[in-house]
Amino acid sequence: MSTQDELPVLRTLDDLAALVRRTPDLYVRWSHGPEADQDRAEKSRDGLTGVRLPGLSANPLDLEPWWEGRPVELWVARRLYDYSHLPRDKGPGIRPWILRGRVEARGPDNEPLIRDPEPISWIDEAVIEEAQATVARQEGQWGPMERDATD
Repeated sequence: MSTQDELPVLRTLDDLAALVRRTPDLYVRWSHGPEADQDRAEKSRDGLTGVRLPGLSANPLDLEPWWEGRPVELWVARRLYDYSHLPRDKGPGIRPWILRGRVEARGPDNEPLIRDPEPISWIDEAVIEEAQATVARQEGQWGPMERDATD
């Protein structure tokens, strides 16, 4: 993996949507970044059982066919919003970044586990705020995929 300081930073939701439009097979990962993940031997750990997983837990950004022409900006806003609680839950330094790689398996939440990650860019905090505002303007009840351990 390349040095994370060299990665470009996406600063708007439109920038992220444009990247998704032109580049297939992208994933978003919330962590301390590519270098920290490389130091962990490119593996995630299941939070419930502690089991080492055979790749980095990430979420796909490719549009699904059922999205049927709806705005890409709303799609990526939702993808970011769903996990926007992670910096708060996992502590300082956790931030989203975009990568490409090979799907090795699926994790306990059916998320892709990525091997051979190729870092593409960081996502600025302003994009997360923009995603949250975009989701808040939608009808329906959306919420981050935050789980209370007591439920």
